[in-house]
Amino acid sequence: MDLHSLPLEPIVALVAGIVILVQPGLLNYIVAIYLIIVGVIGIAPRLF
Repeated sequence: MDLHSLPLEPIVALVAGIVILVQPGLLNYIVAIYLIIVGVIGIAPRLF
């Protein structure tokens, strides 16, 4: 299985959710990082 066939957004969301449950104080940072990652994933196919 190569990296291009993995659904990255659900994996990132799952990891972010787990980290928020473990460390709720990091909520702002995790949401910001999640939004940046989802934005990059959405824009990347159009750039390359």
